Amino acid sequence: MKLKFNVSGKTQPDPFIFRDDDGKLYIYATGIDGIHAYSSDSLDGEWNYEGIILTVPRGDEYWAPSMIKLDGRYYLYFSYHIPGMFEHMHVAVSDKPLGPFEKPVRLYKRFTIDSHVVKTEAGLFLWYAEDNENCDRIGTRIFVDKLLDPFTPANICKEVIIPTCDEEITGQREKGPWHTVEGPFWFHEGEWQYVMYSAGAFTDDTYHIGYACAKSDEEDLTKVDFVKQTNDGPFNPVMFRNDVEEGVGHNSVIKIGDEYYAVYHARDIKSKNSQSEEYIEERTARFCKLNIKDGVITAEQK
Repeated sequence: MKLKFNVSGKTQPDPFIFRDDDGKLYIYATGIDGIHAYSSDSLDGEWNYEGIILTVPRGDEYWAPSMIKLDGRYYLYFSYHIPGMFEHMHVAVSDKPLGPFEKPVRLYKRFTIDSHVVKTEAGLFLWYAEDNENCDRIGTRIFVDKLLDPFTPANICKEVIIPTCDEEITGQREKGPWHTVEGPFWFHEGEWQYVMYSAGAFTDDTYHIGYACAKSDEEDLTKVDFVKQTNDGPFNPVMFRNDVEEGVGHNSVIKIGDEYYAVYHARDIKSKNSQSEEYIEERTARFCKLNIKDGVITAEQK
């Protein structure tokens, strides 16, 4: 179901939903010109466009922001591109969910994207995606690292979710087919921990959402062994194209009452410009209910 935005002509790639202590909801989204933000009093209510809340000198292509609130301050994690450099993970901090944000701090000096920072009894943990070319199925995959503080990674960098099927191939490189597994979002329910992720090329209609899970009460997330839903098995995404949308991917999750919802992006099938070889940005934020029980996630896409 599409979210209701009070602005036209805007898209919301990689929507990350965040609920503040007062119940106010925010969505942070990817943008070429900066991080875009929206706010609402309810998931299915009207979403107000709050504008661009963060830019960096010389920066462009601001990717996949995420937010966490710690000790009353708001930490915005994101990656951005500077000409001649790869996308690097950064964090900026503010006293308000819409900024202004202090000068970003870089976490890694290598290609790192798609953050999700969570706090457990064992501390802070950063979920993210980066490349690995020293394996059978080369490409981008999901890692988790412990943070010593919001600005300092421990550099444990455990590889958690890897490519396992041809549907995750996004191109060809010198070493062979390139795979893309990205967009992690971690949460727990009952005795189970889950990591949802996206795979494939976001420009294609085969982009999809899958998940890995573990029945574990381990608080140190670098010690949890997650099992990918389709590991060594058939392609079986939990969220995929349907009669009305395609390019389904990069979700975040929110629990409202006893119900879980995925907030994700997709494109309307009818809006796809099949006559143009150039990609046109048409990803908009949607939501659907998730059914979660005993290590199994199903989605009620409409």
